[in-house]
Amino acid sequence: MKNGSGDIWRVKGRRLVETLDRTLAWTMPGYCSFCLAGTAGGRPWCDQCFRALAWHQSACPLCSEPRPASVPADMPCGHCLKQRPNFDDSWVPFLYEGEIAQLIQRFKFSADRRAGHILLQLMLQALREYHGQVQAIVTADLHPRRARERGFDQTLWLGKRIAAALDLPLYRATRLRLTPTQRGLSRRARQRNVHRVYRVMSPLPASVLLFDDVMTTGATLEALSRACREQGAAHVTAGALARTPAGRAI
Repeated sequence: MKNGSGDIWRVKGRRLVETLDRTLAWTMPGYCSFCLAGTAGGRPWCDQCFRALAWHQSACPLCSEPRPASVPADMPCGHCLKQRPNFDDSWVPFLYEGEIAQLIQRFKFSADRRAGHILLQLMLQALREYHGQVQAIVTADLHPRRARERGFDQTLWLGKRIAAALDLPLYRATRLRLTPTQRGLSRRARQRNVHRVYRVMSPLPASVLLFDDVMTTGATLEALSRACREQGAAHVTAGALARTPAGRAI
């Protein structure tokens, strides 16, 4: 009885937060979500704050690992030279730091829908500069137990809206077993942790964009890529909102 009552209040609490978010969006139009300065064009940021975000300017073309701007853009990083990832390339517009990291944390761990809507609009804005050919988007489901604990699946929430905005089909990869969190694990341990953990249930088009919220070593996206290859995907791009800086694991 106690658990049921707690579930009811969690639902009521989420509805209250959502109502407050809608009210704030209605009562505070035209203000930057970062500095509260005036904005134009209906976007939740001002030009100065938008330019100051942690844009991912220099990355490995295969796994998007950050590196100095002096490195040639077409040169893979040391990890990819030693072992090429299963996916063909990657696209990650932001670094996981500063305002971007705070938005992701608020959305992922506190179910802050306002942060989610800002991240969605930032991702759609960044996608205007993406020139790859994509026929579908693929997201990886949280394990049902993890989704219940968190209250929602943040990657699926974003993936659905991005796919709808781009008029692309969305495919979901089923997680076959519950695994320990990837937080704090080494690159090799992350790869072992998610080995053959995903399955895509239907055939895929030739070119797909995988989508995750944060890319650290690429282990999750690589496991997802293998599942997509098994269903016919010929060209796989690993995509995420943000990439952790080199040498930093979360």
